[in-house]
Amino acid sequence: MSVSQQYAVRGMTCDHCVTAVTEEISALSGVIGVEVDLVVNGNSRVTVASEHPLDTNLVRVAVGEAGYEITD
Repeated sequence: MSVSQQYAVRGMTCDHCVTAVTEEISALSGVIGVEVDLVVNGNSRVTVASEHPLDTNLVRVAVGEAGYEITD
C-alpha cells in the first residue's frame, strides 16, 4: 500500500526546475513516484507517492538541495 503526500513548492519556473525537484525527492528512501504540477510565479504542487509516510523535514531538505522551498 502506498502513501500520497502533497507539498507546495515556491520558486519553480520551468521544466528544469521540475526535473531537479523530482530527482532530489526520488532519491529519498521509500519514494515510488513524484508528480509536479508546475505553477510559474506561484506555488507548484508536488505529490509524492511512497511506501511509508515521509518525514516532511527530509522532503524539505531534498527540495532545498534542488534550490527551492516548501511553503507552509
